[in-house]
Amino acid sequence: METRLLFASLNLFLLAASATGSKIPAIFIFGDSIFDAGNNRYIPNCTVQADFPPYGSSFFGRPTGRFTNGRTVADFISDYLGIPLQKPYMEIMNATEKKFPANGINFASAGSGVLPSTNKFSGVTAIQVQLQQFKSLVQQNEIDRKVVRDSLFLIESGSNDIFGYLEPSTSTPDAGYIQSMLGQIHNFADTIVSLGARRVAVFGLGPVGCVPARSNLPGAPLGKCYDKLNTMVEKYNMGLQNLVKDLPRTHPGTIAVFGRVYETIQTYRAHPTHYGFVDVEKACCGYGKLGGEVQCGKMGYKLCKNPNEYLFWDYFHPSERTYKLLSKALWAGGPTYITPFNLMRLANMPIA
Repeated sequence: METRLLFASLNLFLLAASATGSKIPAIFIFGDSIFDAGNNRYIPNCTVQADFPPYGSSFFGRPTGRFTNGRTVADFISDYLGIPLQKPYMEIMNATEKKFPANGINFASAGSGVLPSTNKFSGVTAIQVQLQQFKSLVQQNEIDRKVVRDSLFLIESGSNDIFGYLEPSTSTPDAGYIQSMLGQIHNFADTIVSLGARRVAVFGLGPVGCVPARSNLPGAPLGKCYDKLNTMVEKYNMGLQNLVKDLPRTHPGTIAVFGRVYETIQTYRAHPTHYGFVDVEKACCGYGKLGGEVQCGKMGYKLCKNPNEYLFWDYFHPSERTYKLLSKALWAGGPTYITPFNLMRLANMPIA
């Protein structure tokens, strides 16, 4: 009954949103594969790719570089705002004629982290470099500062840092590692705001210890989530939430929200049938234990019949349907899903 009421209220919120007509002109997106719309496709020698079938098959009908079968949260939020999907920064820079669109830019790079060392030999673009890319465009007046002021900024990163923590080369204690990550995010937020950002949405990490790819980690359990990773996620998310609380105080005029992605995904996992899921453990597309040992699209992979019934699309990433549910919760949900208020309210609040 509670679930039905949730969806009824979300649908009412979405109808109201379409009537309000938000004045957000653009979205600027930073992070990893949760947001990447194809930047890695244009990076020479980058080994973290989703530019092959069956990625993109459920919506676009072709691979776009997104690490799912369709749209991501950033794409759905663009739809709710009534603006076109953002182009990847690297696609714009690789075009013969560089035109910087008025609806924003996607800087996210799959495989990247908040620590510069994370997957640096894979050719990915660290979030610090993504920030520099944006900063250069602002300083060169390629992006109008009024557009920056009125736009929505989406930030999500850290899963790859935490998932890679268990590699033998990592010897930093848990607490120090998380603090190093949070220090980088604080620097990122300070710089974004100094460049003119006023509406900032920081999304917490999902339950990294529950992804099918945990089957590749030594000692990771298969019948339940890997608690060690999820404990690190929860500590990191708490730090992010504190950052969001402090940002309006340390930077007057800034409005910030925190997306409670971990709690939302865990709700889907705890009550799968309520949300239309048949499987919340295995990947729809992949191979091996939990479908997490071989990347979707790679030799030997298997594909499920109905991706909408799966929480996970591939070894690490949610299905489009999961992203759609999550997007609705972040856009129009209450404090269980996003705090101190939702993205729809953030988009419609006046900037001082």
